[in-house]
Amino acid sequence: MKSIIHQLDKAFENRIRLGLMSILSVNDWVEFNELKTLLEVTDGNLASHISALDKKGFIETRKRFVGKKPNTTFRITDDGREAFSNHINALEMLLKGAI
Repeated sequence: MKSIIHQLDKAFENRIRLGLMSILSVNDWVEFNELKTLLEVTDGNLASHISALDKKGFIETRKRFVGKKPNTTFRITDDGREAFSNHINALEMLLKGAI
């Protein structure tokens, strides 16, 4: 069996990605600007983290227009939910000293 430390997913090592996945795991669709505000990051910073998680298939992007304004929202995928859950479970085991 892999040691617990190897069960941590590198995709969630960054605090922004950890926060992003936390927000998406408890909400359906979340708008870009809301994520930016909650995480206190710039557009470019958030976009780069979204891109990294999207490439892994952990989040889904929906782009549409509301009236004449573009609206981009995100949600966690089933694969993302499973990977994030496994990561959190490994963190909890580490905190409990089950190395």
